[in-house]
Amino acid sequence: MQLSELTNALDQHPDAGLAFVLPDDSTVAQHFHVTEVGRVRKDFIDCGGTARRTDSCVLQVWVANDIDHRLIAGKLGKIIGLGKDILQDADLPVEIEYDVGVITQFAVKSLDADDKQITLKLAGKHTACLAPDRCGVDEGASDSGCCSPDDSVVSLGVNQGKCC
Repeated sequence: MQLSELTNALDQHPDAGLAFVLPDDSTVAQHFHVTEVGRVRKDFIDCGGTARRTDSCVLQVWVANDIDHRLIAGKLGKIIGLGKDILQDADLPVEIEYDVGVITQFAVKSLDADDKQITLKLAGKHTACLAPDRCGVDEGASDSGCCSPDDSVVSLGVNQGKCC
């Protein structure tokens, strides 16, 4: 999901609550905070020797002990707006950084919005070879067994489509 899609939903439903649904269908506690809005740029060389660059907007979500805290869409829109000079681009893919025992970045799979709630469904990210033709790797091969039919492969930030 692109940042512009998220900000449009936040603007259209400013009084809506927010929910994050993790890949296992559990949800982030309703009293979460968004503690960081950032643009993450990664410059790298893939295993085939191709130079690549990815950029994304990462929203860090954190749960504190203040169980009465509730972040609504309009407030999140203002928080994202504070980062407009850093983000520079509304067409960045959005990722959610959350601590599930280790800090994990999730892709946003879908967004459902109405006047009561905006729900972001998150998807896991998986590794994959970006140069299978140069490495002699079968493009569909994966021995990790971690991919479900609905998962996308994101290797080094580059969306590779369906896993396995």
